[in-house]
Amino acid sequence: MNEPLRSADIHLIQRLIPHRYPFLLVDRVVDIDGHQSARGIKNVTMNEPHFQGHFPGKPIMPGVTIVEAMAQTAAVMVGTSLGMEDRNMLVYFMSIDRCKFRRMVIPGDVLEMQLRTLRGKPGGKVWKFAGIAEVEGEMAAEAEFTAMMDLPET
Repeated sequence: MNEPLRSADIHLIQRLIPHRYPFLLVDRVVDIDGHQSARGIKNVTMNEPHFQGHFPGKPIMPGVTIVEAMAQTAAVMVGTSLGMEDRNMLVYFMSIDRCKFRRMVIPGDVLEMQLRTLRGKPGGKVWKFAGIAEVEGEMAAEAEFTAMMDLPET
């Protein structure tokens, strides 16, 4: 029998990754299948500070923040599967590949990020992920990225 998929609300997310306002870019992570895949959810609101300058009169979520939101989703997925709550795990980008932006993300959108692990295993420091970010089923961005998980000793 398969184990039920896990989820992480904002309280658990904050116990797993150190990001805080204004740089916490994922509100919820659902459908966590161990360290294999997960779906992150970001409610995009006009209150976010990057909209003050990107762009006045035409607010658009910067592409780099979309990729960062995907990376935070991946970190929550791995942190949940490894039981890293309250362990001060840090995650660092090593590379971003095959990154493409397909549609603008604007205030009022719900950004859904599908992440899957391409390479990585419990105890390993270097992980590679593939992510797709969508709004209402329409692709907004896609990327592959490699990250180093700085996992504190147990």
